[in-house]
Amino acid sequence: MGSYAYRYCMCFTRKFRSPDAHPPPDVRAAHADAAHGDDGLRRFLDDVQRERPSEADRILAVLSGGGAAGGIARFVGRSPAHAVPSLDDFFGFLFSPDLNPPIDSKVHQDMSAPISHYYVFTGHNSYLTGNQLNSDSSDIPIIEALERGVRVIELDMWPNSAKNRVEILHGGTLTAPVDIMRCLKSIKEHAFTASTYPLVITLEDHLTADLQAKVAEMIRETFGDLLYVPSSDTLNEFPSPEALMKRIIISTKPPEEFKEFLKAQGNQNESEKAAKLAEEVSLKRTDSNAEDSDGKDELDEEDDDISEEEDPKFQPDTACEYRKLITIHAGKPKGHLRDALKVDPNKCRRLSLSETQLSKATISHGADIIRFTEKNILRIYPKGTRINSSNYDPINAWSHGAQMVAFNMQGHDKSLRLMQGFFRANGGCGYVKKPDFLLKADQKGEVFDPKEIMPVKKTLKVKVYMGDGWRMDFSKTHFDAFSPPDFYARVGIAGVPADCVMKKTRTVEDQWVPVWDEEFSFPLTVPELALLRVEVHEYDMSEKHDFGGQTCLPVMELKQGIRAVPLHDRKGNKYKSVRLLMRFELV
Repeated sequence: MGSYAYRYCMCFTRKFRSPDAHPPPDVRAAHADAAHGDDGLRRFLDDVQRERPSEADRILAVLSGGGAAGGIARFVGRSPAHAVPSLDDFFGFLFSPDLNPPIDSKVHQDMSAPISHYYVFTGHNSYLTGNQLNSDSSDIPIIEALERGVRVIELDMWPNSAKNRVEILHGGTLTAPVDIMRCLKSIKEHAFTASTYPLVITLEDHLTADLQAKVAEMIRETFGDLLYVPSSDTLNEFPSPEALMKRIIISTKPPEEFKEFLKAQGNQNESEKAAKLAEEVSLKRTDSNAEDSDGKDELDEEDDDISEEEDPKFQPDTACEYRKLITIHAGKPKGHLRDALKVDPNKCRRLSLSETQLSKATISHGADIIRFTEKNILRIYPKGTRINSSNYDPINAWSHGAQMVAFNMQGHDKSLRLMQGFFRANGGCGYVKKPDFLLKADQKGEVFDPKEIMPVKKTLKVKVYMGDGWRMDFSKTHFDAFSPPDFYARVGIAGVPADCVMKKTRTVEDQWVPVWDEEFSFPLTVPELALLRVEVHEYDMSEKHDFGGQTCLPVMELKQGIRAVPLHDRKGNKYKSVRLLMRFELV
């Protein structure tokens, strides 16, 4: 037990004791039960922690000293290993995020279904370092996204001023370009750093046919055998993540789409139409998200806009190799929304909507959207007014089956924390299986309706015991210059509207190791889409409360029992020492 001295009123000093973290009553009771009988520890792991038999065997070896280096003692460095661990060792194990994490770190879902059956960790304008108007383009944000497990990288391809080279930048803005080869090489080097499951590159294409051919050659030469080239021009069903392990796949609109668009315009001269379209695109694109449609039935896609061709005469030979590389075809929707969402039994495709278009479309066409996403891929992107690279609430998109909910990974806000938390599921591999109710209709042929108020399916009980680690990771005056921090925790649910709620503990004053010992209950109507939000703040009477850490965890992935929960900073980086001791029960 140590102490902290704080100076106040210039010449006075106050001392505060800084006790070590002590086991709460529930941990003491659990240890007492585990100490009775030879199978006490296993009963604890089976009944309280609900561990799988194989995992229980591993933990028993650690706790009882069966490991080569003397059990738990070699991890927590306290007492020697015993047949039954001491209370301190038992508490040390429970309060260790590495040994007793809140969710599983291994891929455990079925990965053999088509990609359209999975939510995919998706980035938007992945090359931007900051805002959407005048920040630099670079491969660094792409590398950082891949290291975080992002599985869809977006590149906006534009010709340089001489029309002889391809640059990556946010068209129609002041963003500085980066060469496409630099991006491709960085993608190859870091593609499978965090996950071995397929990486999708979505190309927003504003190139002439000859530059498309150059891009095709660059992609083939850079990725080599990593590149997946489909065997047929169109697919009836997307391949599975399992079948595409350590493969890179391309998603964009086929170049023939441009020719078909020109043919569909009637008797007007093709070159006049192309020039008119290019002018409209140029005026429309304050940024590459474009203006949102009126939201009724007309659609306007960000990366499915018609390319601004320098020469509107289509060149099929030079574009052929480019088209061959496309696994996930994206096309410009024609006509009304209901027509765009029709499912073709002979092929699968990708459709893009802005967040605003989705919000309006789900009001009148929610069931059609869900039916579309059973076979096809729906990509949602931020509206064009988010010039500061902020993000939107992803829940509405997920609850309507949208697989690629594209986010600005440099926009460090609450929405991005939800996204990061959601994709901690399934071992953090970047692919999360959609719930069954979004993959098929019920016995009556009806699809899931997120707006419907449903009965409670599960109840999550959460107990927040205590927290520790701030005294190791922060200076003693970081939160308060004159005393130890006054911490409180906020615990709640993000999910469908009926499940959303936020609650808070009392404030524990002047403690680096706050002990709350408070329990909360959350009835859930759609637990499959629910996320547990946890935040810690330091109460400040005169200023905005200081941030003390956060995490977001998928409810259905929570390991039951007493768990150590590591906290992260605002950007999602895990603190070295800060964690909470919590208990989860899903009934």
